[in-house]
Amino acid sequence: MVEANNAKFCRAVPAPCVGYVWAYMSWGQYGRDVGSAADQIAAYASQAPAAGDGLDAWVLDIDDTCLSNLPYYQAKQFGAYDPAASKAWASRGTCPGIPAMVTLFWALKAGGFRVFLLSGRDEEALGAPTAANLAAAGFAGYDRLILRSAAYRGQSSVVFKSAERRRLVEEGYRIRGNVGDQWSDLQGDCAGDRVFKVPNPVYFVP
Repeated sequence: MVEANNAKFCRAVPAPCVGYVWAYMSWGQYGRDVGSAADQIAAYASQAPAAGDGLDAWVLDIDDTCLSNLPYYQAKQFGAYDPAASKAWASRGTCPGIPAMVTLFWALKAGGFRVFLLSGRDEEALGAPTAANLAAAGFAGYDRLILRSAAYRGQSSVVFKSAERRRLVEEGYRIRGNVGDQWSDLQGDCAGDRVFKVPNPVYFVP
């Protein structure tokens, strides 16, 4: 219900669901579902090719869209969100890349699209480790890494990401697609011609 955005305000995976979520995330089905989503995205992008003027763009979220936080959540038994622990984990810069999304990233680049990575991670605290992590995980050559600046601290993901997408549009880019694991990655202004959600039953970002 949380994944479908029908139940909100869950701070942790409910105890009766932990075993199911563990099995889904760890035993292969999650990877297959992400792979299916990536296949759909690639098919759509091939049917709506870049115009060749360098202005057709895709926006990709980072956490649990490009980089996986699964090892962190497995270690904490999918418990409640802990801001300090989450920040410490991200600062290590060791999040593995999600294989299907690495492949998709390079397919979009090969198709002539500009690729912008947009994340709610704190720019000041996590900018350097995030850039290093992305490079190590196979996401090299993106057009811009956009993280949450001090001006957007305390504001919702929808407000922050809408503003940054609007800025890209004002610069002349056409957002052909937008990919994220949270509904809040995909809602708001300038969301793009098409949005694609990859699965994430572990947490919900309003």
